[in-house]
Amino acid sequence: MKYLFFKRVLLAVWAVWAVVAFSDAQSKREFRGAWIQCVNGQFQGMGTAKMQQTLTHQLDELQKDGVNAIIFQVRPECDALYASSLEPWSRFLTGVQGAAPEPFWDPLQWMIDACHQRGMELHAWINPYRAKTKGTTSLAPDHVAIKHPERVFMYDGLFVLNPGLPENRRYICQVVDDIVSRYDIDGLHIDDYFYPYPVAGQTIADSREFGLYNNGYQNVGDWRRDNVNVFVKELGETIHARKPWVKFGVSPFGIYRNKKSDPLNGSETNGTQNYDDLYADVLMWVNNGWIDYCVPQIYWEIGNKAADYKTLINWWNRYAGKRPLYIGEDVERTVKFSDASTPGKHQMEAKYQLHEEMRNVCGTVLWYAKAVVDNTGNYGGMLRNRYWKYPALQPRMPFIDNKAPKAPKGVKPVWTSDGYVLFWQAQAAKGWADEAHRFVVYRFGKGEKVNLDDASKIVMITGKPYYLLPYEDGKQSFTYVVTALDRMSNESKGAKKRVKL
Repeated sequence: MKYLFFKRVLLAVWAVWAVVAFSDAQSKREFRGAWIQCVNGQFQGMGTAKMQQTLTHQLDELQKDGVNAIIFQVRPECDALYASSLEPWSRFLTGVQGAAPEPFWDPLQWMIDACHQRGMELHAWINPYRAKTKGTTSLAPDHVAIKHPERVFMYDGLFVLNPGLPENRRYICQVVDDIVSRYDIDGLHIDDYFYPYPVAGQTIADSREFGLYNNGYQNVGDWRRDNVNVFVKELGETIHARKPWVKFGVSPFGIYRNKKSDPLNGSETNGTQNYDDLYADVLMWVNNGWIDYCVPQIYWEIGNKAADYKTLINWWNRYAGKRPLYIGEDVERTVKFSDASTPGKHQMEAKYQLHEEMRNVCGTVLWYAKAVVDNTGNYGGMLRNRYWKYPALQPRMPFIDNKAPKAPKGVKPVWTSDGYVLFWQAQAAKGWADEAHRFVVYRFGKGEKVNLDDASKIVMITGKPYYLLPYEDGKQSFTYVVTALDRMSNESKGAKKRVKL
């Protein structure tokens, strides 16, 4: 009896330890993203210097808040916030579509450099099908809707590249291939604008295309879904054929299907549906491995009658775990609504508690960056001082690459004119999958056990092979450990060096 009791106690202790150890290990890897959009006009006509100043301030504050990835909108309406020979400059940059910025600069390249300097990833965000927003009154002569009006349909003030036309799929893939080939982006991101959101009294004008390209489908809804499915698969293949390490992410609307539409797999919600209304079969993309990560926009509050946040995060956690799952969070809505269980507090703490409980949730993307920078409802402060206090590596994507690079070599502290600097070297690599892309520097005090699962010991994630040591009087001993990360954030073994500071 005593033996059995002792064994049960040991098993219980081990189970608790395992949960804690698993949680600690997981907290070291987390996608912490923020969307920076242009369609709200925040940069329009701002000018080069002012826009760079604004973006610098946003990135500096987001870095302090723990953000490790920026999703930057570069193609809102078949236009470009980057130098393109295929599409005109965006009016959301200069105020006039087709007009280049003066003084000239390339916002996408500038953002890549700025993010990489801060140890952040940069994901280029495009709207694939939208060719004109409601507020745009004129298009440049070289815009696709002007050159090929037959490839566009109108819907509630929008122009939409018709997903039923194979030439439109090829065109979008060409645009993306151009971006991926010329820019060192970490990801290519598309949002929830596939077929347009339904509006009463509006009809999608694609009956001609349905007659020509129906591929045997009798139902127009099934045909439209197939059009989007084919596009998503081809887009992912285009990206990875050019650069296998560039992550392909999708941010769908927060409801896949309501239970009344799909009693078996639907959620207890009552709203617009990806599958039925936008013709986006997101689960097919996840389960077939056509995308590399998924960010459902769960922008509602806990307790929303039509789309309860708790219901939806549980649903996505259950059904979309075959690819890294990040949650799209609405910052302003989160701090606007009270936590029903704790009057006087908003819902941020309750939502992040749900994140921790979800086995398949391994990241967050914030809508939108400026609300975090403005510290609306102390959201940024809570990230900085609690939830994202310590650095985090990106979640692994073993389906792309699961082999770690070799550990750095030649770790050595050297006195320089800039101070006491820790240097190291990356080992030779055979190809992109083995190449050291960034480095992680850990610091442990005297007597502390080296534990690379402890994110609080990370002092820097950098692309440079050196770290400026915080030298004081040379009387305290520390152990520094440097590891290498490849492009998919696989981490090498550590190279140690004891240093007196």
